[in-house]
Amino acid sequence: MKPAAVACGVAIGDLNESPLHASLKRSLAPLGSRFEVRLAGYVIDAVHDDILIEVQTRQVGKLRPKLTNLLAAHRVRLVIPVASERWIVRRGSDGGKRRRSPKRAGMLDALAELVAIPHLLDHPNLEVEVALIAEEETREHRPGVAWRRRGWVTVERRLLRVVSRQLLQGARAWIAALPHDLPERFTTLDVAGGRPSRRTTAQRASYVLREAGVIVPCGRSGRSTTYTLSRLS
Repeated sequence: MKPAAVACGVAIGDLNESPLHASLKRSLAPLGSRFEVRLAGYVIDAVHDDILIEVQTRQVGKLRPKLTNLLAAHRVRLVIPVASERWIVRRGSDGGKRRRSPKRAGMLDALAELVAIPHLLDHPNLEVEVALIAEEETREHRPGVAWRRRGWVTVERRLLRVVSRQLLQGARAWIAALPHDLPERFTTLDVAGGRPSRRTTAQRASYVLREAGVIVPCGRSGRSTTYTLSRLS
């Protein structure tokens, strides 16, 4: 029996749904999908045939209980969007200036987002779709808050376009997120492509792969742990 769609004037979740999430859900779900569907005490972003689709724009850890329960009896596709291109609009003292962010996210950033669920990556009912997107982020100046950003607070994110999509199933598929020129024994700095500014992301991504059994510690290089791919990889 197919899950029943929510029947109401405004679908559950719409009142608190961000523009980015709403656009991604509609853009990435297959043609003919049903949206905001009640199932097992949850509201599912989209359902197509026998697969449940969940789009998570931030903090995948919050989705862990929901995923754990749904995976016991259903196929689930977890969609992780990452901004390979971002435009920033500032509303406030500079009169709405728009600029392109120099930051470029990719597969490694998507892997780092899975830090709360490495134990689920090999679940036979789970697949993860990485969507590289171009987005626009609107910020407002609010003195006294967000001191690290000098008072600039993100108030809205909007989808400009979907750049590319990649579907991965199983923890070992995420080896594709690692640099192609990674040495046999490597550190998290190697995973970061030698860029110290990317090391935190690389550390989170490496943690996911280690906990999933894809990489294993194999020694030390100075103060850093060295890793290698597990034999099963």
